[in-house]
Amino acid sequence: MTTETAGTVRLAELGWDARWEALIAAEEDAGQVPARILREEKQLYLVCAAEGELLASVSGRFMNDALVPAEFPKVGDWVTATPRWNEGRGTIHRVLPRRNLLSRKEPWARTAEQVIATNLDYLFIMAGLDRDFNVRRLERYMVAAFESGIEAVIILNKADLCDRMSERKLEVEAAIPNTPVHTVSATDGLGVEELGPYLGPGRTVAFIGSSGVGKSTLINRLLGRERQVVRELREGVGKGRHTTTSRELISLAGGALVVDNPGMRELQVWLDADDLFPVFGDVEDVMRRCRFRNCTHTEEPGCAVKAKLESGELNRGRYEAYLKLKDETRRLAVKRAAKEHQIQKALFQKRLRKEKKKARADWRQL
Repeated sequence: MTTETAGTVRLAELGWDARWEALIAAEEDAGQVPARILREEKQLYLVCAAEGELLASVSGRFMNDALVPAEFPKVGDWVTATPRWNEGRGTIHRVLPRRNLLSRKEPWARTAEQVIATNLDYLFIMAGLDRDFNVRRLERYMVAAFESGIEAVIILNKADLCDRMSERKLEVEAAIPNTPVHTVSATDGLGVEELGPYLGPGRTVAFIGSSGVGKSTLINRLLGRERQVVRELREGVGKGRHTTTSRELISLAGGALVVDNPGMRELQVWLDADDLFPVFGDVEDVMRRCRFRNCTHTEEPGCAVKAKLESGELNRGRYEAYLKLKDETRRLAVKRAAKEHQIQKALFQKRLRKEKKKARADWRQL
C-alpha cells in the first residue's frame, strides 16, 4: 500500500469522502492538508490528518477574520491545515463548510451561539429511565435536532432500574412520533446491540443528554473498555457529576466515530419560532383551528385549544412546553437581531479601517 493510498484510507476512516474532496479549492496552498478536529481545548486543537495527529492553532488571519466564536473550529469540523510534522504542530487556515451543526444558545445571559458538534450522521439523545426521565426535555432536544437537520435517535438508558420501561417508551413514542426509540442498559449491555446499524464505518454520532444519564458508560460499553471516566450518581439527588468535561471525537472498533459531550443542565434553543413545527405540529394544527386569530386560548368561546385540553386530546404539559419554547424563541429573535446589528457594525468598521490603511499606503507610493 502506497503512502498516498494509506493516507486516503486514514481520512476515509474519519468520514472523508468525495463531497469533502470537492470543497478543497484548487488554489489551496500546496502545503495545506485536510484534517478533522478531534478535540478542542481553549482554541488549541487536536487534529487528525492522513499522516497522523497534530496539535494545531488557527492562523492569525483566521483569528482576525472570524466575527463570532461559532466560526472557530469545533469538534467534528474538517479543516485545512499546514502541518509541521517535526514539531507535532500545525496551523489551521480555514473550516470547510459544515454539512450540519448542533448548537444552542450559550448559557446565562450572553446572546451567542455555542456549537456543540458538527458534521454528524446521527444524534443520540439520551435520557435515564430513573429520576432523570423527562419527556419535555426530550422534546426540547428534538427541536434542536430537527432544526439542525440531523437524524435523531432516542436512547432510554438504565432499563435495569425501571419496572415501567414499556410504559415510558410508549410515552416517548407518543410525544415524538417517527423517531427511533431504544431502551438499553449501558451497565449490563441490555439492548445495546440495537444501536449497531447506526454505527457503521466512517459515521459520526454525537451523544447528548443530562449529566448522569450514562453517556460515558454507554460509550465505554461500545468501546469494550473503560476509556471514559464514570462516577456514581450523588446519593439522594439522582443527578450525575460532570465526568465528561470537554468534547472529543472517539473512534470505535467498528469504524464509527462518537462525540461524548459534557452533561447539559439546560438546552437553551438557538432557532426560530417556525422551527418548532416538526416537533409540535399537532399543537400548532389545533391552534390554527381556533375561531379567532388573536385567541388567547383561555376564555374565548369556541376555542379549539381549550376544548382539546379539557377533553384530554391535547396534553397540557406538552402544550405548556410549546408555549414556553415559543416565548423563548421570540425573545431570542429580538436579541439575535440586536446582536447581528452589532456584528455588522463591527464588520463595517473593520472594512473601513482596511480601506483607510490601503489609502494611506497608496498615498505614500505617489
